[in-house]
Amino acid sequence: MRRIVAALVIALVAAGCATTPRKSAQGEAPKKPSYYSDDGPPDAIPDNLASTPNAVPRDEPFHRYANRPYTVFGHTYVPVVNKETYRQRGIASWYGKKFQGQKTASGEPYDMFAMTAAHPTLPIPSYARVTNVKTGQWVVVRINDRGPFHSNRVIDLSYAAAARIGVAGPGSALVDVERVFESPEPRSEAAAVLSPAAQIAVETPVVVEEAAGLWLQLGAFSSRDGAESFRDHATRELSWNHEPVQVTPRDGLYRVRLGPYRNREEALAIADKVRETLGFAPTLINR
Repeated sequence: MRRIVAALVIALVAAGCATTPRKSAQGEAPKKPSYYSDDGPPDAIPDNLASTPNAVPRDEPFHRYANRPYTVFGHTYVPVVNKETYRQRGIASWYGKKFQGQKTASGEPYDMFAMTAAHPTLPIPSYARVTNVKTGQWVVVRINDRGPFHSNRVIDLSYAAAARIGVAGPGSALVDVERVFESPEPRSEAAAVLSPAAQIAVETPVVVEEAAGLWLQLGAFSSRDGAESFRDHATRELSWNHEPVQVTPRDGLYRVRLGPYRNREEALAIADKVRETLGFAPTLINR
């Protein structure tokens, strides 16, 4: 969760994109819990941290200075300045209270409780969905800073984003980073999908075995409205799917699911396609 000392990037500061990399000059690996001794989580965690909304992708002009090539530790980085898709897998880390309020590469003050992140080359500003490969938890962040400059790390998350997907505790985790763009859907529909309430309620896809066959469960909601909103979104996104996405009440929840399927192999094949399309990591459960 680092940025290196500002002296190493004085040229960037002069150019107006004052990234403040925070990695030590010796480049030593951080000790557990994977943040430096002078950094760490906030002294007090806001009660509403879990409800911090995802960043909502918007079509913003690229920063005038923060996307220029720059050199750190002898390595030159050339930021991408386009609107093309981008996917990457690697280790995510996070940075915290030491940098609270300091200027990011965009010139905006760092807010550890906002859904933001630092990336070496993605445009500033741009947006990315970051998914914890192990758990399937994901968050949408706005890229407004540069870093990390660790050879084995691909993105630095804000504390809020790291906490949302289970990275804050261990300090780092394997993630998928996928660039996302402004949705062509009306804002009200997009907000329903990206809202924290929807995310918290949505489970990863599971295969539910019943007498009538196998079902692929996409999510479970406490309210019918939330389930139907997600069903509508899933129906649009899963354009390759020819089966109806169903909402079924069960055990006090409204479950969004696909099926039934004739056998487990068929259900697993669909689960893989759902993961690729929606970004959820399928978890298979028999019951």
